[in-house]
Amino acid sequence: MSLNLSQPLWRSQAWLFLLLGQNKSALAVYERLLQRFPQDHHAALSRAHLLAVLDRKPQAIAAYQALLIEQPEHGVAWFNLGFLLEESQRWQEACHAFEQATRCRPELDRAWYGLGLVLIRLQRYDEAVIALKRNTELQPMSPYGWYQLARVQLERHNPAEAVRIIAHLKGFEPKVAAQLERETGLMASMPAP
Repeated sequence: MSLNLSQPLWRSQAWLFLLLGQNKSALAVYERLLQRFPQDHHAALSRAHLLAVLDRKPQAIAAYQALLIEQPEHGVAWFNLGFLLEESQRWQEACHAFEQATRCRPELDRAWYGLGLVLIRLQRYDEAVIALKRNTELQPMSPYGWYQLARVQLERHNPAEAVRIIAHLKGFEPKVAAQLERETGLMASMPAP
């Protein structure tokens, strides 16, 4: 590939490779693009994402960290970094990344959920409740935050609140509610209409 190609042309080529499912080729284009245009944050974000997709997690983590030095307010990059750190069981670092993601993008429900999960791992249950409640406010019909919220309420020795959450889940996710009842031994009646 000639180094005379413009950024838009290289991006188009990378997009075509992605469309064809050729992630390694797309990654090579982004890496060449970054050699020529090191401040191209879109290319840096795409490169970091592709490294993660290609299961090159240590390199992906380093790529997100480098990008965040340049763009510390990039909430999605913080979320992606947090996700990779969580997968790597680097709980404290993941917690920091998710906190930054929620600070930069308070509407990013997945970041609140990730933060809640990491706080549970760190046994910081009171903080986990706050994060998971925010997640359920942003995604009220998703059972995942509610499920984790019920589990953390049990860890906090608050079975009445867990029962209330199970009853709430019965209204829109009865299978998840039934799973919680089986796992916890708690039974909840349907919420009043």
